[in-house]
Amino acid sequence: MNIIFMGTPDYAQKILEKLLDEENINVVAVYTQPDKPVGRKKIMTAPEVKVLAQEKNIPVYQPNKLRDEEVVSELLAIECDYIVVAAYGQILPRAILDHAPCINLHASILPQYRGASPIQQTLLNDDKQTGVTAMLMEEGLDTGDILKIETMDVPKDMMLETLFDELTVLATTLTVDILNNFETFSAKKQDETQATHCKKITKKDGEVNFESAYDVYNKYRAFTPWPGIYLESGMKLKKIELLDKCSLYEAGKILEINSDNIVVACTKGAIKIFTVQPQSKKEMSVISYINGKRLALEDTFL
Repeated sequence: MNIIFMGTPDYAQKILEKLLDEENINVVAVYTQPDKPVGRKKIMTAPEVKVLAQEKNIPVYQPNKLRDEEVVSELLAIECDYIVVAAYGQILPRAILDHAPCINLHASILPQYRGASPIQQTLLNDDKQTGVTAMLMEEGLDTGDILKIETMDVPKDMMLETLFDELTVLATTLTVDILNNFETFSAKKQDETQATHCKKITKKDGEVNFESAYDVYNKYRAFTPWPGIYLESGMKLKKIELLDKCSLYEAGKILEINSDNIVVACTKGAIKIFTVQPQSKKEMSVISYINGKRLALEDTFL
């Protein structure tokens, strides 16, 4: 079968890699987002999907706007049996949706967490279960009929990168299953009354305070490595653990100083802090930091 693949980040790259390993699947074209400047030096960097496609000599298309007439016409000239979409980053216009069945792999149990950051939202809400949904695309955002959902449990201490990796494995297996057995699936409408949405993550989302230890820890799980979590002062909290999420304290007070960590109070709960990164400085142990600042028990860590 001939496939047009659309995707951009590592999640999509892993799915593409799986498709390329399947003998009965022929990826005839890859669509991905344009190269973008990365890092302080703003070096133009290609999406990982593009790099893989070029290694396999697959034609790559990087339109700024998928809705442009010339772009649509170009795609419609490519014969395919299915279009597979995974974190592409653009809405498909009706003409493309009508060209072939468009199958989207979304990293949540739809209709929960439609939108740009479902994996982070799972951790922010401390959900005990998540999954990947294969659906038929329509013009709405993640609103299409569901073909199949694969689920997994989320341990309470699981971090973003680990969850990302495990969902990617689910997605790769699910994609091949759907393509090989497409005719056997009966698409089901989503329950609109249960729909929730999540937004694109920004650097500002990483700012935390010492109000709720539970919230700080869930942001740490969801936003590591990017954008990370940091205090209003710019101090980054690089490694932390949740110690207590219920007790009431004076926010920011140092409750314990241990060999490799300190315990800091929140208005509700407390966290252990192991490493920090002061603004414009390198990451360091929190013990080195408080020694340099001459902070002691009962002092405020701010």
